This record gives sequence, C-alpha cells and structure tokens, in this order.
Amino acid sequence: MRRMSLANLGAFITAKWLSCICLLMPVWALAEELPDPVAAGWQGETVCEILREDAELRIFRCTFPPGVGHERHFHPRHFGYALSGGTMRITSDAGTREVTLKTGSYFFNEGIAWHEGLNIGDTTVSYLMIEPK
Repeated sequence: MRRMSLANLGAFITAKWLSCICLLMPVWALAEELPDPVAAGWQGETVCEILREDAELRIFRCTFPPGVGHERHFHPRHFGYALSGGTMRITSDAGTREVTLKTGSYFFNEGIAWHEGLNIGDTTVSYLMIEPK
C-alpha cells in the first residue's frame, strides 16, 4: 500500500471536495468565471448579436463561418434552433466531439457549465438562441 504525505492527503481531500461542490453548483454560479454566449466571441470578434431582450426573454443569433469558433462560455437554460447547419467541434467537461447539425434542428438545455466550439465544416453555421429569464 502506498503511503500519502499529509500535504498530498490535504491536496487530495481539497480536490475531491471541490469536485463534489462543482457538481452541485448551479450553472449560474460559474457565470462570474466565464462569459455568457453573447459576451463570448472569437479571436476578439463578436459572433452573437442580440435580436431582442426584455424582462422575460433574451433572443440572439450566433453565426460561425468556416474556421470560426466560440470561445469558452457558459449557458443558462436555453432553447436553440439551427438557422443553417454544418459541422462543429464542441469541447466541454465531457470531452471533445464533432456534431453535424441539420438546418431546422432544435434543442433545449437546462444549462451548460462551459463549452467552446469551432466550425470545422465548409458551410456557415448559425443558431437562434432563446433564453427565458
């Protein structure tokens, strides 16, 4: 059996405790750490524009020409609709995957702690996103 020093034991317990807390933390709690999807851009350029925002909803469009991505950001609860499809490489805490999105497809999500994306296809990908407040 391998022995662990007190310093290593303390670091191990701290890491395990923090990972448990992060799993219990709501998505909005990470908002102070990362930009929201509208504030996040790509290489200093804006990729999303707000179409309407009021006390109940925020509606915005994000557009990704080939080779353009979306820096790491979080999402509160949202509905997404693909205005134009294509292939994105998405990286999150679950790993990296390639997603082929069909025009007209849609999804709902309770929130995403963080992810980032890159258009790896040859078509412009565009999403319409709706966030209830």
